[in-house]
Amino acid sequence: MSRLAQTHGLTDVQQEILSTVRDFVDKEIIPVATELEHRDEYPQAIVDGLKELGLFGLMIPEEYGGLGESLLTYALCVEEIARGWMSVSGIINTHFIVAYMLKQHGTQEQKDHFLPRMAAGDIRGAFSMSEPALGSDVSAISSKAVKDGDEYVLTGQKMWLTNGGTSSLVAVLVRSDEGHPEGTAPHKSMTTFLVEKEPGFGEVRPGLTIPGKIDKMGYKGVDTTELIMDGLRIPADRVLGGVTGRGFYQMMDGVEVGRVNVAARGCGVAQRAFELGVRYAQQRSTFGKPIAQHQAIQFKLAEMATKVEAAHAMMVNAARKKDSGQRNDLEAGMAKYLASEYCKEVVEDAFRIHGGYGFSKEYEIERLYREAPMLLIGEGTAEIQKMIIGRRLLEEYRFQG
Repeated sequence: MSRLAQTHGLTDVQQEILSTVRDFVDKEIIPVATELEHRDEYPQAIVDGLKELGLFGLMIPEEYGGLGESLLTYALCVEEIARGWMSVSGIINTHFIVAYMLKQHGTQEQKDHFLPRMAAGDIRGAFSMSEPALGSDVSAISSKAVKDGDEYVLTGQKMWLTNGGTSSLVAVLVRSDEGHPEGTAPHKSMTTFLVEKEPGFGEVRPGLTIPGKIDKMGYKGVDTTELIMDGLRIPADRVLGGVTGRGFYQMMDGVEVGRVNVAARGCGVAQRAFELGVRYAQQRSTFGKPIAQHQAIQFKLAEMATKVEAAHAMMVNAARKKDSGQRNDLEAGMAKYLASEYCKEVVEDAFRIHGGYGFSKEYEIERLYREAPMLLIGEGTAEIQKMIIGRRLLEEYRFQG
């Protein structure tokens, strides 16, 4: 293990899992990541390897065939995987958000039906909140579900669906006014539906279309798609938790896990950028000595390493808070905000250390430079995190005058 970003107090089992994942990353991901990324190719062999390692069941309870590990263990594994290639960590993230939502909020029948196959990696999860006409304003969702006998009919268009093509189960958040009187707050009239579908693109089940992959600047390999519902019929027993009107809270609970994940991804990408920068600085010479011996470069390396350490510490704190059963939206927001911002800065400093070679696609830092910006947006922008942090601070430090 590297000297940076150590986590104290881990069990022997956690250390063994992380060692196995790190070895897999070094041998199976890093050597092929840049080539696959440039081709925008889905990393099927890597995903199959993760399936063999049991990582798709990492946080799923043992009674459903999973490993029953903590959010902390999951976050540390994500950190290692993102260090190899951030897109692979995205494939896992959406799967685990859906598995977590099922574990926390699903009916017993839903858990029994989905979780064992999710733990085995036979069902891959994705979740969908965003729409073309809204960004962070989840309350403005316009996709609707209308009750029709023992079914609901879903109509609307969703956007930015990670794993949209490769997934076989999508948790979709829509408006469901049935049973909620006029004037009900928007967040109290939303429902999460568990939508099963065939992997692929086009019409993947009657009334449900996945048009194709969105072409992105970075975060390639993983498929990011739209999702179009036009008369999609879903049985009532596929309402998450069996009761309408709870979807917003269920999704926000899942997003807290997702924010820890994004923080972990930021830590992993920043660690890799530091590794590349410190290595190149010792190999490249100017004015008769390695550039690592120039004070200006040493200052950069010092700042980069400090940011890696700080982001990792906040990410671990947020994960441990959630594992303890406590509310962690403040800690998750802080960790996501800091880790994504620091990741961008560390990657840019590594890019600068590489000089002109950083602009070449032959060097790995070029890929990281295009990947880091996604973390500034995913699971809520920096501005949204600041709003969450600010509101929670005012709750905690309310002035009694």
